[in-house]
Amino acid sequence: MTKLVFLGTSNAIPDEKHENTYFTVVGENKRVLIDCGNNPIVKLQQAGLNVFDITDLIITHFHPDHVGSLPNLLMGSWLLGRTSVLNIFGLEQTLERIQKIMAIFEWEKWPDFYPINFRPVSENGIAAIIESEELTIHTSLVHHILPAIGLRIECKKSGGVAAYSCDTEPCDEVVRLGCGAKYMIHEATGEGFGHSSAAQAGEIAWKAGAKNLYLIHYPTGSFDSKVLVSEAERTFQGPVHLAEDLMELEL
Repeated sequence: MTKLVFLGTSNAIPDEKHENTYFTVVGENKRVLIDCGNNPIVKLQQAGLNVFDITDLIITHFHPDHVGSLPNLLMGSWLLGRTSVLNIFGLEQTLERIQKIMAIFEWEKWPDFYPINFRPVSENGIAAIIESEELTIHTSLVHHILPAIGLRIECKKSGGVAAYSCDTEPCDEVVRLGCGAKYMIHEATGEGFGHSSAAQAGEIAWKAGAKNLYLIHYPTGSFDSKVLVSEAERTFQGPVHLAEDLMELEL
């Protein structure tokens, strides 16, 4: 069974129950981490997953809440004894900045560090970046404050599809990524430059013909997040859910 596990669901300001938004796709042979939130090694353990099993990492964009814990993930995995290769996907400028951060830590001097393959993602249209017997993952540029990618995750055995908007204003690219998807996972930070409201997320899910809408990257803390579900239900006729940390979806 291939599943998607939410590790964090908050916007850029987490609280005690919600880490910054990131999640993992767990297949039989592929274990893909999407972004790198507050405490990935511990959160993976809480989800019953081993950090050594992560085969691929996709960084959607270079904002601290999505990439800030990557040095800890890389160092922690090394200290725990990882030896297998890790593939890191992202836009070229994202990967260049990651390498600059790691250069500050002088990671080239860490003895017996495991291999890292940096895999640049195309900025042109929808592109397949991971293709295996069980999974296909496509990316596309979306409309954020800086260059960012959304995802389409296809499970070949079941035919299930999950689309992830990433941080974005409403855009046709997300509609295309989510066409006919079983799950539309869409941010609901609030309407504004580079972001979307819950109502706008609902409209995008409706345009895409998605079966279910999961709101993510939403305000937490004292904010009444249940209001977001009601807001999205006004523009999307299917089931609307609020993503929560450690929630699982079967693809």
